[in-house]
Amino acid sequence: MQILKSNNLMINLIKGCLISLVFTIIMLVILSILLVYTDISEDIIKPVIITITGIGILIGSSAGTRKAKKNGLLNGALIGGIYILLLYFISSIVNRDFTLNLLSCIMIGVGIVGGVIGGIIGVNTK
Repeated sequence: MQILKSNNLMINLIKGCLISLVFTIIMLVILSILLVYTDISEDIIKPVIITITGIGILIGSSAGTRKAKKNGLLNGALIGGIYILLLYFISSIVNRDFTLNLLSCIMIGVGIVGGVIGGIIGVNTK
């Protein structure tokens, strides 16, 4: 019985991360199209990326914890943390000069807080 619960947890974590990733990719494609075809300033890129990532993690963690009846805080934080770790792991492979800076710390905070809030929403949604 314990194995089934841990399998469900893993499936829910993976599901939440995938939903977050798909949402983020779609929104970033839309942002890039808007930047190319409109006169929107490029100064908005960093804050919008942080916002899109946070909302994506919130949606993914909400969906990933919806079937769980407890531990929304922990499961949501795990989804947010895993998503951010994957994002930075891929970034470090693609960009060899990758370093942690203030923006990285903000993204980590947004990811975990978005995951926690989404986890709370997901557990309390019927």
